[in-house]
Amino acid sequence: MQKLIYVNRHTLANGLRVVHAQDTSTAMVALNILYNTGARDENPSKTGLAHLFEHCYFGGSLNIPDFDGELTEAGGESNAWTGNDFTNYYEVAPAQNAETLFHLESDRMLHPMLAEDVVTVQRNVVIEEFKQQCLNRPYGTTAHHLREMAYGRHPYSWPVIGKSFSQIQNITAADLREWYTGHYAPANAVLAITGNITAERAFALAEKWFGPIPPRPVTARNLPPIPDLAKPAELIVHGNVPATAVNVAFLMDEFGTTGYFAADALTDLLAAGKASRFFQRLIVNGNGTFAEADASITGSEHRGMLLLNGRLASEDIDPDLAVQMLIDEARGIIRDGISEYDLQRIKNKYRAITIMGLMDYLSVGQRIAMAEMQGIDPDEALARYMNLSTDDIIDTARRIFGSNPAILVYRPES
Repeated sequence: MQKLIYVNRHTLANGLRVVHAQDTSTAMVALNILYNTGARDENPSKTGLAHLFEHCYFGGSLNIPDFDGELTEAGGESNAWTGNDFTNYYEVAPAQNAETLFHLESDRMLHPMLAEDVVTVQRNVVIEEFKQQCLNRPYGTTAHHLREMAYGRHPYSWPVIGKSFSQIQNITAADLREWYTGHYAPANAVLAITGNITAERAFALAEKWFGPIPPRPVTARNLPPIPDLAKPAELIVHGNVPATAVNVAFLMDEFGTTGYFAADALTDLLAAGKASRFFQRLIVNGNGTFAEADASITGSEHRGMLLLNGRLASEDIDPDLAVQMLIDEARGIIRDGISEYDLQRIKNKYRAITIMGLMDYLSVGQRIAMAEMQGIDPDEALARYMNLSTDDIIDTARRIFGSNPAILVYRPES
């Protein structure tokens, strides 16, 4: 298969891995720094800490008290995200101001201020975000319930936003400083540099600004295994929702395995586009049971979830029947097999989406950072998906859909 991304690599003495891909078609440069920490490293009594830290990390550092102000003066912008496994920060600016990005990002890796007033403000911001996303939005606690049922003692059992806003309220500046010390070390990160900058200049700036940061030990990670569910887990909840929604979660393989990529292909066969099984058999010819139906994976470093969900067209419909329809349709792939046409259809779509994403230098930066963190070539995920056989997908379907699921029925309040 034709190579899509050419990456240059360099590692600093302090352990920071640096990757670079040049794009001369843009006048911009992007810095993307990915830390090997997320909600999976939280204490069960202090969930939401990783996400709160991400917010506070923009609150200034030892030599740059106004991160956003300095970046704006350089004509740049920034953002970040926190996941269960990783936390990612990125900035973009005109190429002539690239060094400003290195200065900004290295200074907060060296010494973020995490001042009490910043923590207070951002804590309240995150609490409001929790309320908006989880409490004031229809079906907002779906992830809370499904994760708790599926994962038990593993830290995937709570969403990144946290278990409750009361836990977020109790996180202190001292907690955040401890999080920084244990996880934000150079050797626990990957720095990706993309856009209109040569590898020589990118690596020289990385050495200049990140090289002097001393190495630090990283808090060891010791996570419990994620076993199959001994029996189906079922829960009915009521909330301010417009219609009953049914959700079915099966545990799947971790990232990097053939089963992971096959599970991704399974959800594409089930729900990607109007030619998918769910659309054709549950929406078009489903006897009016579903208003919508979908399938997806969570895509985790450890065992993730393959999710089947649907919103019912009427409150007269038995949700147990709807759940069984979703499962039966998913298992139908095992019974019916996969046509070469459908296999090629989903491969073509996956390839097109991947290539479209590589047209943006910032997306390339995030892709090569993640690939370096995961120890794979940036093109490997596409190659693994394109090399899937029908046997790979059916074998994975047999394992996943033959296991016990977690089932959540979300009903309107009476």
